[in-house]
Amino acid sequence: MSELRPAGDYRTSYAADMTVFPTRNSRLAMLAGIALACAAPLAFGRYELGLMINIGFLGIAALGLNILVGFTGQISIGHAAFFGFGAFLSAWLHESLHVPIIMCIPLAGLGTAVVGLVFGLPAARLKGLYLAIATLAAQFILEDFFARARWFTGGVAGRMTESVTIAGFVFDREETYFYIVLAFVVVMFLGAANLMRTRDGRALVAVRDHYLSAEVMGINLAYYRTLSFAISSFYAGIGGALYAHYLLFVSVEAFNILFSIQFLGMVIIGGLGSVMGSLMGAAFMVLLPEVVQALADQLAGSSLDRAIKLGANISFLREMAVGAAIILFLVFEPNGLAHRWRLIKAYWKLYPYSH
Repeated sequence: MSELRPAGDYRTSYAADMTVFPTRNSRLAMLAGIALACAAPLAFGRYELGLMINIGFLGIAALGLNILVGFTGQISIGHAAFFGFGAFLSAWLHESLHVPIIMCIPLAGLGTAVVGLVFGLPAARLKGLYLAIATLAAQFILEDFFARARWFTGGVAGRMTESVTIAGFVFDREETYFYIVLAFVVVMFLGAANLMRTRDGRALVAVRDHYLSAEVMGINLAYYRTLSFAISSFYAGIGGALYAHYLLFVSVEAFNILFSIQFLGMVIIGGLGSVMGSLMGAAFMVLLPEVVQALADQLAGSSLDRAIKLGANISFLREMAVGAAIILFLVFEPNGLAHRWRLIKAYWKLYPYSH
């Protein structure tokens, strides 16, 4: 069941086996999904669009972490710091160098990739717990840099940003900024899917599966481990820049260790080593607090509300729900939502037979 293909589905070439869309229906489903997403501003209000925008830029950043953790088998507990660096860098490029914002976003990704490359150099020699501690140090180093570098971040006061403007049109509302985020989501996710089909992508997976065998086959472990940090940071920088120009304000306190743990939760819940699972995990983590809030509103005034004071402790309940979700997924669905979705698709494809 590893491939979940029905009997008779043969692949006669490497190109057919490595294609992004294995069937014509999958390609049509992707196009239909993009078309429906483009119509979302016509069907949803600003609140729902705001949630979708958050899912978009968090999904891009989570995908970068998934390339590092899920595809390469490395670990990072400082992903939020790189996310924040991309946000501050995009704002600084526009304000100080007067670069158009639409260009600041990819430049922020490239700049963050360079920073990730520097902090990823220890990955060439470290693994496991030691690498986790090194990335944790990167988190605190960048947090301290954000608080002290007032020329870059505005210090503890934060930095104001501006809305994206293209040809005089300002994308300053959810109904318009949604399309900016959607465009980057499509490009970044298709780019990651294609990356895994290349020689470098297969090398990253080989490093994860068995680094000794990969080294025997001629794969440069130091190069690809460091490269994975650069790619991960590039995606984090793009997501952070989109975040900055959506909220129009970037605060130092937002990019703490808890935010990094939430990124890890997105990857675990969505599915390690799955491109689409990163978006599923981001959607789950964004929508879960909203569900908890809705349940608290429904239980307002009840005996349970009086016993544990739901209204006063809703922020703690949200954090507890996130932690409980990560534990439950690790126990009952360690392969994440993406694997469950593949099983559901396979059921309908294989029904009524099991092969």
